[in-house]
Amino acid sequence: MHGEYKVPGGKLVAVDLEVDSSSDPAVLTQVRLSGDFFLEPDEALDVIDTALTGLPVSTSTTALAQVVTESLGEAERSGTLPGPFAMIGFDAWSVAVVVRRALGLATTWDEHTFEVLRPGPLPPRTLAALDQVLTEELAAGRRGPTLRFWDWDERAVFIGSFQSYRNEIDDEGVARHDVTVVRRISGGGAMFMEAGNCVTFSLVVPGSLVDGMSFEESYAFLDAWVLGALAELGVEAYFSGMNDVASPAGKLAGSAQKRLAGGAVLHHMTMAYDIDSDKMLEVLRIGREKMSDKGTPSANKRVDPLRSQTGMARDDVVDAFARYFAERYKTEESVLRPAELERAEDLVRTKFATEKWIHRVP
Repeated sequence: MHGEYKVPGGKLVAVDLEVDSSSDPAVLTQVRLSGDFFLEPDEALDVIDTALTGLPVSTSTTALAQVVTESLGEAERSGTLPGPFAMIGFDAWSVAVVVRRALGLATTWDEHTFEVLRPGPLPPRTLAALDQVLTEELAAGRRGPTLRFWDWDERAVFIGSFQSYRNEIDDEGVARHDVTVVRRISGGGAMFMEAGNCVTFSLVVPGSLVDGMSFEESYAFLDAWVLGALAELGVEAYFSGMNDVASPAGKLAGSAQKRLAGGAVLHHMTMAYDIDSDKMLEVLRIGREKMSDKGTPSANKRVDPLRSQTGMARDDVVDAFARYFAERYKTEESVLRPAELERAEDLVRTKFATEKWIHRVP
């Protein structure tokens, strides 16, 4: 079996190995690591190969990395290595990832074809329900990985699965501005979304694509293409904290995730395009708290919309993001299936529109 992994900003790591299935449990044999990385001293390569040989095939990414690190450390302390070891352009975690890829337990972007969905305007609660539906469809093997761009006509605020309703939402502001309150299945913070003022997408991928990654690592991994797309639009952007993307002028976007037991990962992002910050602060209580904590008199100084940075129409921005993604990964245009939309509408009735769900954290 053969696996390869290109370390972001680093070197290529490859491995060739065999599996002894006669053993119970099955174990790794004939492990041979290679690549264009730098490793000192030379003897360290044999230490890594030997450490991995004999490990159960089911060994997790974290455990594989730990074995590599501990084995090199012990070899250094015992004098097996003639000097301190140094891994340059790669690390123990990347070694673990490439082993998992060789075994078919971790996958790369190139191994998947992404179905791109742009179904047009839908009610906000239907959009939230579709996150659950499409993630469950992938987990059940009835649909492949998907990239879905959102469109909506209503004014809405989406709160995270674990946020307190009364701490986040101002009911008077909601009534005044005719806002639909939606609680999504993922965690994270609140999003105020008027029609045309945000760019939002959902990415549904198999867990194998982020195998061995922590939540923090997977956010950056799944959002890396977004930074590339923004750069092509002339927007300087970088990761800020665990799940935000910012520019020198302010926050641009926030991401959230949900992982299902069936092995599917829901990852979505909302980017500010042209936010009415005054209205947002009348609807969201947390917005006022964040402003006062930072001594900032206006949300305009915290959120830097894409419209002001690109001068482009929102639809053109979405087109540019879809095009950038398709140029780098295998994609095919797709549509929502009637059964999926029916399931989403049923979830709206039985879950997303119910007071029990909306106020599940009072």
